[in-house]
Amino acid sequence: MTYVGHKFSLVLSREITDEESTILQDAGFAGAAFSTDALPTDAEVAVTRIDFDDDAAPSLAEAIESALETVKTVSDLTVPGLSVPAVPQAPAEEAAAEEA
Repeated sequence: MTYVGHKFSLVLSREITDEESTILQDAGFAGAAFSTDALPTDAEVAVTRIDFDDDAAPSLAEAIESALETVKTVSDLTVPGLSVPAVPQAPAEEAAAEEA
């Protein structure tokens, strides 16, 4: 079984500065991809989107929880958006064989 990591994206409440980006990278987001996006509820508001492919966390839930905690290292920053791409499931026979 090939492990590709836990993929998800956080949309921050605003566009962050270079200094805040550095703080987040130093706090654990070193492998994440930062980009500018629009707030999903208001396309005229610029925000920062962070895309993750976390291969260190044991579960997707733990990867997301860790990322949300790390965002708190920057004051006045929240996460109004989270997206997780659909992950195709292996057929039941393959899954059972991998578990054995």
